[in-house]
This record gives sequence, structure tokens and C-alpha cells, in this order.
Amino acid sequence: MNAPFHLMRKAACSAPPRLARLRDAQECARIAAFLSRHPAATPFHWPAWLGAVARATGARDVALIQQAEGEIIAYLPLNAVRSPIFGGVIASSGFAVGGGLLLTAGGDGEAMLAAACELAERLALPAIALRGGALPAAGDGWEIRRDAHCGFVRPLAHDDEAELLAVPRKQRAELRKGLAQALTVAVGRAAADRAAHYAVYAASVHNLGTPVFPRRLFAEVLQAFGDDAEILTIRHQGVPVASVLSLYHRGPNGVTVMPYWGGGTAAARRLRANDRMYFELMRHARARGCTHFDFGRSKTGSGAYDFKRNWGFEPEPLAYASWTAPGALRRDADPTSAAHAARIAVWRRLPLSLTKTIGPLIARGLG
Repeated sequence: MNAPFHLMRKAACSAPPRLARLRDAQECARIAAFLSRHPAATPFHWPAWLGAVARATGARDVALIQQAEGEIIAYLPLNAVRSPIFGGVIASSGFAVGGGLLLTAGGDGEAMLAAACELAERLALPAIALRGGALPAAGDGWEIRRDAHCGFVRPLAHDDEAELLAVPRKQRAELRKGLAQALTVAVGRAAADRAAHYAVYAASVHNLGTPVFPRRLFAEVLQAFGDDAEILTIRHQGVPVASVLSLYHRGPNGVTVMPYWGGGTAAARRLRANDRMYFELMRHARARGCTHFDFGRSKTGSGAYDFKRNWGFEPEPLAYASWTAPGALRRDADPTSAAHAARIAVWRRLPLSLTKTIGPLIARGLG
């Protein structure tokens, strides 16, 4: 949800924004308490996410906070990303589809984003990307997009049969074919789970023409989130054909599961393994006590967008903001951009083994 700044009144005794002490356990505990109460918090707001990204990619983790009477009233998580191909950016949050500025009553959004712009200039980074949260008005270097991406979230049903009936008829027929296949399901965080997931995910993004993220990014997120991150893998005759790394987020309205990094091999389509994977994740998440399923972000009008709608999820437009420093060129790291079409075409023709070697070096600059 995006809240306009004018609805937030500045607290009379609020302090100016400052850098959070992310290596201080007490400060992180205060941030965790703030996030646990805030209805718009996502897994990508947590210091654990910022730190995992920093350790895996070198994208420095920082955050801005504002306090009043010792309580946090505004919070902005950030990763500082540098790339010789895509340019530098402070992203909220890095390698995430969510993040952005969180405010409570009295939080000063204008002061927080002014501090973010000052930080970007101090770090010699010409851009800021806010992926959700409270947004500024357009102008003064800020551009707002509300038509590029949509999110998909709905409550989980109370049992398997109700979950099946929540899927529209045509897609339900495809799902039933996947449920009839001789496929096995495994959930875990061990080395075998991680190896299967990386192999499937690398093949999947190679087919899309984008570089795979560093293997260490997945490992660091699993380590940082503990039991709130795990891998579900579908195998056919012992071979992984679909796999997803999911995050679990506890908010004021219950526990949400988010399948985040997932994909399937060429055989997955024939086996309906992706359909089976998401249904099995719903089943597993319900057993864990989850109340909601967050299907994640998709570009409006894309194949993934249609796939999620076919599952009965209603798209909710997402609003993102980007800032470009005066005199700097606008950053373009959108894989669907016409500027990258030729690169994507070439990348798809490269051997998978080569893309798994050089892809992470490129992808760590995507942010």
C-alpha cells in the first residue's frame, strides 16, 4: 500500500532522520518491533534481507530511521548497488520486489527522502529506486510508475478441496493433470535442496534471457531467515523439474507465504510441474499455519501476469518511485526494455554452463 505524504503529520518532538545502526542488536530489535506492527512491512524491509544481499553481492546495506520519544516513526531500508553495465542505485530494497519507505503517525516522509537523496549523492550513486511504501509526488527528480507491475495476494483456503475450487475451471483442469503425474515433493534447506533449486532456477532464467543471481544470494537468504525461508522441489523420476525458494512473513493480519525465486525446466511444462509446485506450496504453507499466499510481482500483461490471473488471483497495481540525480542519465535495468533486447537474444543462445559462470558477475549489479 502506498500512503501519500500529506496524510502523515510531523510529530512535534521528532528527531531528524539518521542512519540506522544495523550492526547493533538493540537497534535491530527496535526495527524488528516496528516492522512486526506495520501493516505494509514485507520480508524485504528486514535487516536480515539487507544483510544477506550485502554479503552475497557486495551491495552495501544501510537504512534510515526517524524517531520520536524513542520510538521509530519512519524507516527506509536500502542497498547500495554499483554496476558498470546498469549504473549505480540505492534500492529499497536490493534484489527485491518490495520495500520502500514505511511511516507511522508523525513520520516525516519528505525529510526521509531528502536524507536518502543526500546519502545517494554522498555515495556517488545517481539513482534511488523505491519498490513500494510511501511515495513522494512526481517532480524534483522523482518519477512515479503505477502501470508497470502488479502484485497478487489472496487468503489460503481451509483445505485442499477448497483450494482446488478456488482455482478457475480451466486452470483447475491443468492442475489436476499435474496432481495425477508421478511426481515427488520435497521441502527442505539442506545442501541437496539448494543444489536442486539452483540448477532448476539457473535453467529457467537462462531460457528467459536473464543472468542468474549468485548462488551465494540464495544461501545467505536461507541462512538469514532461518525457518522463515525454505525450498520446495518437484522431481520426476528423481530429477528436479521445478523448484521454488519461499519466504514466510508474519504481519499483523497473519502469516503470508511468498514463493519468491522459482522456476521449472523444459520438462516442467509437459508434466504440469509448476502447477503442482504451487499447489503443494499452498498445502504446505497451510499446514505451517499460513493465512495468505503472495504470488509475488509480475509485469503487467506478461505471461506470468496471465498465469497468476488464471489461478484466480486478482492483480493489484503496484506503485514504484525512482529518483535520478540532476544531470545523470536515468538508470535502465528493466529486462523487458528495448535497450536490452539484443543482449537478451544473445544470452539465450549461450551455453547454460557458461551463463552459470558469468551470469552471477553481471546479475550482482542488477539490484
